[in-house]
Amino acid sequence: MSSRRKRREEGHKRITIRDVRAELPHLRHSAEALEDLRDLNAAIERNGGKPGIPWNQVKKELSSSVVKIN
Repeated sequence: MSSRRKRREEGHKRITIRDVRAELPHLRHSAEALEDLRDLNAAIERNGGKPGIPWNQVKKELSSSVVKIN
């Protein structure tokens, strides 16, 4: 008996191209999250234990650099 037939008899759903296409955006999002985590870990390592910038300071600097459009 083929492994494919055995899986069907055991109640496993057949995976279709449609299933794969539906899963693709989730996989891309997961890959992007992993890349972001890798970048964050590298930055933490480069920082060598120095304290980070307080969030309020970051927000202030970001808000002053944003161009306001009327």
